[in-house]
Amino acid sequence: MTEPIPQPAGPGDRPPPARFAYDSHTWKEMAHLLTNLPVSIVGFVYAVTALSVGAGLTVTVIGLPLLALGLTGARVLGRLERARARAMLGVRVDEPSPLPWRRSGGFWPGLWQAVKDPVGWRTFLFMLIRLPWGILTFTVTLTGLFVLWPVLAFVVRAMADVDRAMVRGLLSPSDELERRIAELESDRGVVVDTAAADLRRIERDLHDGAQARLVNLAMGLGLAKEKLLEDPDAAASMVEEAHGEVKLALQELRDLARGIHPAVLTDRGLDAALSSVSARCTVPVTVTVDLEERPAPAIEGIAYFTVSELLQNVSKHSRAHAATVEVWRSDNRLFLQVRDDGVGGASLDGGTGMRGLAERLGAVDGLFVVDSPEGGPTTVTAELPWRDRSGTPAGKAPGRGAPARGRR
Repeated sequence: MTEPIPQPAGPGDRPPPARFAYDSHTWKEMAHLLTNLPVSIVGFVYAVTALSVGAGLTVTVIGLPLLALGLTGARVLGRLERARARAMLGVRVDEPSPLPWRRSGGFWPGLWQAVKDPVGWRTFLFMLIRLPWGILTFTVTLTGLFVLWPVLAFVVRAMADVDRAMVRGLLSPSDELERRIAELESDRGVVVDTAAADLRRIERDLHDGAQARLVNLAMGLGLAKEKLLEDPDAAASMVEEAHGEVKLALQELRDLARGIHPAVLTDRGLDAALSSVSARCTVPVTVTVDLEERPAPAIEGIAYFTVSELLQNVSKHSRAHAATVEVWRSDNRLFLQVRDDGVGGASLDGGTGMRGLAERLGAVDGLFVVDSPEGGPTTVTAELPWRDRSGTPAGKAPGRGAPARGRR
């Protein structure tokens, strides 16, 4: 009966069990243990030198920069160690998030960010404790080639498992914290880009709309002034036209102000504001707002503009006969749901509008879910963190519960 051939390491990074017959995994582990000594010596010398020089010179101006440089270099050595473990031990460890250098604030804040880098410090610890372990693994493996050959595969596997544990424990990212740092860095970029886009939109609307009308108004009034004595009827006609321009300019300014932050939202909250925006939709909209208190102004504004843009999509693209807007709170989350009985087919990949909404909500730890099969109906659910009017997270509150989430 033929003995089964061992399979490569699976998703758990665990090689097949050791056995008396040597296989490729055993030889790779043996090579890793034999190279531990020279690699450990290099890492130990680097860590001791960087720490002693950086810490010893902290009383001077160059101490902290040298320590920061040493920690940054430790990240590079850690990346090489992860690659070696991946190639020889089959350990698949995610790369830590890049060092979050501050984009503003000057040299010293960025330097301090590098000095307190947890990835660099864990790599230093790894290099310091690896030297005695490297000496032990090198000695046992080398001498075992002539003494422990029948059981060397099992000894090698046991020592390699210790190496795997050290790599996972000290060279893997501290998932929650570092993932959160990466998310916040990305979210900050989204917020900055969104704010810049909003400023450009306001500037464009002012330049192309109200400003152009006011220029025409000034020119019309100037011509009317010149004709006032010689041709009163023509002057009166020009003043009438100027009056019409004033009305249009005022309307455009009101629309622009409403697009920045509507007064009804500030004065009366989401219920009145969403009722107002739904009245401008080309489809009959039923609005239900079930909130015992108002959220923080920032959350309230995001909720309003999210529903407003979704209702614009309903007007432009859905070909629906009716739509509903529901807003409620469940625990520490604010939920918005917009439904329509239109043709469906909406998705985050269908254009920049939906994707932009998803990015804006993601920047404040929100969620954006689209369920819109071809033929309809379409249900869009948005979820935001609840913050009270003081801006702090509130405790749990009774609510309707979270909706079932559809396709993102």
